Amino acid sequence: MRRLWSPERERVNCSHFEATMLRRVLMFFTLLLALQPSNAQPAPYAMRISCGARDDVHTPPTNTLWYKDFGYTGGIPVNATRTSFITPQLHTLRYFPLSEGPENCYNINTVPNGHYSVRIFFGLVNETNFDNEPLFDVSVEGTQIYSLRSGWSTNDEEAFLEAIVFLTDGSASLCFHSTGHGDPAILSLEMLQVDDSAYYFGPQWGQGIILRTDRRLSCGTEKAKFDADYSGDHWGGDRFWDSITTFVQSSDRSISTQNSIKKASISPNFYPEVLYQTALISTDNQPDLTYTMDVDPNRNYSIWLHFAEIDPSFTGGGQRVFDILINGDVAFHDVDIVSMSGDINSAIVLNKTVAVNGRSVTITMHPTKGGYAIINAIEIFEVIMAESKTLPDEVTALQTLKSALGLPLRFGWNGDPCVPQQHPWSGANCQFDRTSSKWVIDGLGLDNQGLRGFLPNDTSQLRHLQSINLSGNSIHGAIPSSLGTIASLESLDLSYNFFNRSIPESLGQLTSLRRLNLNSNSLSGRVPEALGGRLLHRASFNFTDNAGLCGIPGLPTCGPHLSAGAKIGIGLGLCVALLLIFTCLICWWKRRQNILRAQRIAARDAPYAKARTHFSRDVQMTRHHGQEHARTAAENGPSLLA
Repeated sequence: MRRLWSPERERVNCSHFEATMLRRVLMFFTLLLALQPSNAQPAPYAMRISCGARDDVHTPPTNTLWYKDFGYTGGIPVNATRTSFITPQLHTLRYFPLSEGPENCYNINTVPNGHYSVRIFFGLVNETNFDNEPLFDVSVEGTQIYSLRSGWSTNDEEAFLEAIVFLTDGSASLCFHSTGHGDPAILSLEMLQVDDSAYYFGPQWGQGIILRTDRRLSCGTEKAKFDADYSGDHWGGDRFWDSITTFVQSSDRSISTQNSIKKASISPNFYPEVLYQTALISTDNQPDLTYTMDVDPNRNYSIWLHFAEIDPSFTGGGQRVFDILINGDVAFHDVDIVSMSGDINSAIVLNKTVAVNGRSVTITMHPTKGGYAIINAIEIFEVIMAESKTLPDEVTALQTLKSALGLPLRFGWNGDPCVPQQHPWSGANCQFDRTSSKWVIDGLGLDNQGLRGFLPNDTSQLRHLQSINLSGNSIHGAIPSSLGTIASLESLDLSYNFFNRSIPESLGQLTSLRRLNLNSNSLSGRVPEALGGRLLHRASFNFTDNAGLCGIPGLPTCGPHLSAGAKIGIGLGLCVALLLIFTCLICWWKRRQNILRAQRIAARDAPYAKARTHFSRDVQMTRHHGQEHARTAAENGPSLLA
């Protein structure tokens, strides 16, 4: 049947066709977008710790997550007093009393290798009878980067420490060193990943450099803010920008704009755009725009200056030109912001690293054209050379020794044993090894310290040791034979302890050994021949007051001497013989028990045996009766028959 055409049906069919095609086109583009590689940068690693907290904490206004306290080597959690309005709104801290050692650390593991902004906020213990302003040193990855100064608790800029550092071994070590002026008190820790090329300042920049933030200013604004408050990129590290409305009263003025700023939040530093929407401009009274700040002398400083032409009265290049001087020396000549950035309302950053011998840094913008100078923001970093660390194997060996000997808490022994050089571990002597470019341990001096543990085999991992002095303690157990592998050992003093067993033969391999004190212990056996012969070569050995030692002049004569192998063989032979005798006795005893058990069962339970027994008894009784009858007949004569 032929279907008739109608306009309504045609319109319906067209609409259906268009909808189907539209869905297919949308599905095609969706699939195409899904297959295209994403250029979005992943979120940076971020770790924030609320020290002393037992639970995770979220703080306003950005609902920032702070993890509960972990990774500490000691210390006591208490309530905290915040010292500044910029301090996170946290209510606990961890302080480290000197009784727990002069060095205490946070060791954070499983940190991805990379470039990090590390920030530490300090606090005050909210309890009576506490020093309200402790002074101590801070080190990051073994390098001391800051010493708290008197008055820090009343200065917003000194309420925290910030440094940009490379972490390359999957962990972060942040240590606090007592200086005798109160107990270190830490409110929070932050490790925020930044771009690997962030704050590149020249050929000297690299993994061996730490940049400590000395000052960061947002010019022309009245309110200090963090990057997060500026909606800044997370890869910027959530920097804190202090506000400054004037360098010198009546010498400059503030300006601002609502226009968007080009080239602001770009790699590798990702500065917030808002940073460039305010600025300070010099005036007719003082055409030069000058900023001065105090610094520590004889240091290197990296200075970063931020500019954007936001003054509406300047509309093109060549209208505002100025020189930039640092401590009187021209650092940049004929700076033209518009020409260098490419446009008005476009950001540009200039960097200069200088050596400062005095106690201040003065930055001057001197106009050469246009009459006025301008600046939007300033960053100043102290450039610190990272210290070489101690060989990891030797650090591990010392930590093992610390546990085995029961080292008192007052020693501390946290962090790196040799660095920072201002705070080495007590009882461990360090030497720099130029071959490995690492620090090594060349001496242990732990005599008369009340140690009560044992000497572990891992002590031999301290293969650069030249002297060991553990005398005057209560160390027990055997002398590890592995000590004989420390070829550099020259002096070994284990006297006045409770070492027992024999002196290891391996000590005779120490050809550099010149002094050996093993007196006043509980050692036994023959003194190794190699050690006894060394007495003829001006070596000083002392084996006295060991009741069981023998074999050299001054000690008892040894009886028949068996080698260690012979002793082991005899012992094994005796063990085998005893085992055979015991096995034979067990077999004989079991066989005897089986025989007795079988006899008892046969006598009690077999019916045939019972019947045979009864029959034998009847036969015997019959025979006995017949014999009696025959005897009677013989006596009475033949019987009469009826």
